[in-house]
Formats: sequence, structure tokens, C-alpha cells
Amino acid sequence: MGIRMGKTAFIFPGQGAQYSGMGKDFFETYDIAKKVYVTAGEAAGMDVAQLCFTENDRLDVTEYTQIAMLATEVAILKVLEQKGIHADCAAGLSLGEYGALAAAGVMELPELFWLIRCRGIFMQEAYPVGGAMAAVLGLDADTIGRVCEETSGTVSIANDNCPGQIVITGEAQAVQAACEKLQEAGAKRCVPLKVSGPFHSALLAGAGEKLAAELEKVSVKAPEIPYLCNVEADYVTDSAPIKGLLARQVSSTVRWRETMERMLADGVDTFIEIGPGRTLAGFLKKMSRDAKVLNVAKVEDVDAVTAFFGQEA
Repeated sequence: MGIRMGKTAFIFPGQGAQYSGMGKDFFETYDIAKKVYVTAGEAAGMDVAQLCFTENDRLDVTEYTQIAMLATEVAILKVLEQKGIHADCAAGLSLGEYGALAAAGVMELPELFWLIRCRGIFMQEAYPVGGAMAAVLGLDADTIGRVCEETSGTVSIANDNCPGQIVITGEAQAVQAACEKLQEAGAKRCVPLKVSGPFHSALLAGAGEKLAAELEKVSVKAPEIPYLCNVEADYVTDSAPIKGLLARQVSSTVRWRETMERMLADGVDTFIEIGPGRTLAGFLKKMSRDAKVLNVAKVEDVDAVTAFFGQEA
């Protein structure tokens, strides 16, 4: 950013952090944020602002959660950019990777919102019943991966979030069986997640194929800032691999712990979590006590961020 010795990253949360009313204060305060919700609504063919701001049952359904979360994240991002807050790199967890794509400027917003709408629908439809996910607490990734491989049926690691918290995914029976074995292997707890499908598992390969077809319809540019992809936990610096990575991401493990470790190793010392909740901040605290994490979920949070960077000037 030029005013600080360390590096700054924008990070974007995934599903689970959404709540009714998210982003409403940005919509009402900033024209640039309002424009984002309108753009998202036009691209998705629905009233995204109403979806986000009113009490409804759809907000927790994947088909709708994804467009709602992304619209809110991008609305907040655009306000920060307007205030002169920029990042050296970006990353997002699962659907949050699309927030990172927005920060990196790799495609036009209408196309980005169209893609996330398609992604939500395809993931919702891919495996409507019989799938499950569970958070495994207090066990390492190698042990969890081995137990999943030894369990009959389809079960694998969906998210490697941070040390001590890994999410598994797959067929409901296989997930349950793996949870029993994992607790025998020393896991503190296995917590079933309230989700509508076995996300980031091989069972969603079909959704990835459908998304690949939609990706062929959009144009992507080289990232203006590098972003780290979930599939490889590595930087994407040119346009060539982007479509393939996004198609694979639907059924691949989200390598979030490695992503954060890579950023920390590369000198990122300030992380701005853009969007609802403090999930990513919680993960990061388990990896680094020194990293500064700022959350921007409400309008008043913007002042804290601008003040922080102003003080650093």
C-alpha cells in the first residue's frame, strides 16, 4: 500500500456467516454499495437487496445464500476502495473466493454475480438429499484424511480451516461413520453442520462441470492484485488458470489454513475481513498472535479501518 512496512490482505468469509439485515446500513449510506446490490439483482434476476435485508427462509438456502453473501461482501469492498483502502493480495473461503476475485478485478461484476448465482443453484441441485458435513475439532489433517480414506462410502476433507478445526463432507452415513472413528482416534468433538449438501466433496463434481460450462461464457482478466485460490493455496497472478480452478473448487478441499500460512510467511501482517461475522478472524488468531485483523461488517467499522491506516501514514 505504500504507507506501511507490512502487507495488507482482504479476506472474505463463506457460507454460515449470513444474517438477515446484513449490508443494509451500507446500502442506505453509500451510493456505491447500493449500486452493487442493484447490479447483483439484475445479474441474478431477483431482488437481492430484499433477500439480504428482510426476514426470510431463503437466506440459509445455498441457492440464495451465495448471491446474498457475495453482494454484501462486494458492496463493502467497493466502499473501502472508495475510501482509498487497498490490499496487496486477497483470498476468500469457498464462496468468499468470489469476493477475492472482485478485489482482484478479474471479471466484470455482472458476470461475477451471474456465476455465483449459477454456482449456488448447481451446488443446491447436485446432491439434494443424503449428504452431510461435520466439523472435527482437535485432530490433525493427516489423521482425519487417513480415517476418511479408511471409511467406506464417500467422505473427505471439505475445509482445512485452521489448526484444530477441519470440516469433513460426503454421504451422510459415511460422515457419521467417520465421526465415530475420529472420536476414537482422539478428536475432541465432531459437530454436524446445518448445511443443505455435501459441499466440497466428490459428490459435487457434476456441479463443477456445469459451472465450467458457464465459465466458458465469461471473460477473465489477469488479477490486478494476486489472490490465493482454495484449490492450491497458492497465488493466481494471470488469467489462464482461473476458470479451471473455479470449476474444481466446488468439489475440492478448501485449503484455508495453508492459504493463511502462505500469506503470513510472505509478510502479510494486516488482514481485513470483509463481510458478516468474525469467522476468519477466529481462524487466524489460532495461527498468529501478531497479525492484526480488522472486521468490516457494519458502516461504523469503516471508520476504524480508515483510522487505522491513517495512523500508519
